[in-house]
Amino acid sequence: MYSFKGKEYPCCASLTMGMIGGKWKTVILFHLRAGKLRYNELRKEMPTVTERTLSLQLKTLEDDGIICRTVYTSKPPLKVEYSLTEFGKTLVPVIEAIANWGVFAVENYGE
Repeated sequence: MYSFKGKEYPCCASLTMGMIGGKWKTVILFHLRAGKLRYNELRKEMPTVTERTLSLQLKTLEDDGIICRTVYTSKPPLKVEYSLTEFGKTLVPVIEAIANWGVFAVENYGE
């Protein structure tokens, strides 16, 4: 068993998928790997995600320490940026491998 932040996982792959699995977390991380993005910039990159889902997934990634949410309140309007934490940056090779496999699958096995 693996324990991480109070949760138990039966194997290391389960832990990884628990952190980045699902339809949107990996996509969010893919877009943040190049640098900071504002909420609306992420929405433009992911036009089919609902606002509620995006907000929930961002919150989960933040709670897990993978992304950082920075709020700028010095002047209106409120500005919020999301970026990878140092811990989150360790996932970049994993995210890029997943993306590269997707390209490979389309090029070699797509219809």
